[in-house]
Amino acid sequence: MAAGAMNRQNRWTAALADAQPVAYWLDDPGRPAALPALTGDERCDLLVVGGGYSGLWTALLAKERDPGRDVVLVEGREIGWAASGRNGGFCAASLTHGTANGLARWPDEIHKLEELGAANLDAIEAAVARYSIDCDFERTGELDVATQPHQVAELREFHTELQEAGLADGLEMLDADQTREQVDSPTFLGALHDRRGVAMLHPAKLAWGLKQACLDLGVRIYENTPATQLASNGAGLAVRTPYGRIFARHAALGTNVFPSLVKRVRSYTVPVYDYALMTEPLSAEQLDSIGWKNRQGLGDSANQFHYFRLSADNRILWGGYDAIYPYGGKVRAEHDHRPETYAKLADHFFTCFPQLEGLRFSHAWGGAIDTCSRFSAFFGTAHGGRVSYAAGYTGLGVGATRFGADVMLDLLAGERTERTELEMVRKKPLPFPPEPFAYTGIALTKWSLARADDNGGRRNLWLKAMDSVGLGFDS
Repeated sequence: MAAGAMNRQNRWTAALADAQPVAYWLDDPGRPAALPALTGDERCDLLVVGGGYSGLWTALLAKERDPGRDVVLVEGREIGWAASGRNGGFCAASLTHGTANGLARWPDEIHKLEELGAANLDAIEAAVARYSIDCDFERTGELDVATQPHQVAELREFHTELQEAGLADGLEMLDADQTREQVDSPTFLGALHDRRGVAMLHPAKLAWGLKQACLDLGVRIYENTPATQLASNGAGLAVRTPYGRIFARHAALGTNVFPSLVKRVRSYTVPVYDYALMTEPLSAEQLDSIGWKNRQGLGDSANQFHYFRLSADNRILWGGYDAIYPYGGKVRAEHDHRPETYAKLADHFFTCFPQLEGLRFSHAWGGAIDTCSRFSAFFGTAHGGRVSYAAGYTGLGVGATRFGADVMLDLLAGERTERTELEMVRKKPLPFPPEPFAYTGIALTKWSLARADDNGGRRNLWLKAMDSVGLGFDS
């Protein structure tokens, strides 16, 4: 091993030595105790399956729409324990996994989708205030940072495209000096600054706050209660759990990365594992060395990208880059940690912020993302319209799940709304093929994306073919 590589290895080994293998957000003494599991039979108007953001927003909005509606929510483990408590805490207005993805897939609807997304983020901010949810909500915006010359050109070209389409409100292109005035890294060559379209928050505290808001409105919540089977039951539905049954008029499924109770939906998503590190709190001197006074979220512009942000106590969360699809597409606890990825992330961190040499990581964790081929949520109904579902948020579900909850409730009500009339809502993505084709295709796409990052952004024939049929893999 070369001396330089050995020195970097020693650096990240020391930095990771004390990292706890648990999500920082969930490692909180204020974490609420789990509610009892369901035993026996229950009856309700609406059953919500899943205690992440998707299910919590659905239950909350159902009660806001109709306070008299009898709502039950079941969660297989504890509220917020999966993706909703493990993510980066970026709450974006975009419903389409970014404007570029939305513009490419739904050009005729993109203005409406952007408008609905902005209103959705405003509604989240209002709900956080209305229900007094202490989740460190900060409307700080985001910097999409270029670290290679070709990325600067791509960001400028994209900004121009958005201006011509009338979609650039609140966006500003920054040069290298302007970017480093915001956050100082020798790797930053420019950035596209979104001033209002992204908020930072503590993701687990948001889930726990939504749980309490639901309880306060009369939602009955059962934790450690996985829903194992769904069937029609006369004019309603019957759902089995390990120790009981629930009879409901309607059900909304917010299970996302976990196998859907509607089996035909399962081929539309695959689990992709994402990993993150959290540093110890920065001292005043360390924070001053990198600036970051405006506390924006950041992400770099590579295909294999990093996302990073400050926590309320001035730690840096550093995640992304590796996106791991396990052969067979099973969600398993053994995939939650990947030391080789932690080492890679630590090395990348100190490349970005060499002035933070000596800083240590306190937490290292991973989790599964429900990924679909169009990178943004899809929707549908089953059992004669008595069941609705939403899935496929592909890592941008912190904000978009609230919109998805409204869609699920619209579908259950049989209402034609501006949401249900959207092509995005009416049509589904392409499903993933069975194994070994899914694994082979995803692996080839990942390899091709890495090659593009190293080759001035130029996409090979495989990526161009995937683009042409609307399939892909977003790292």
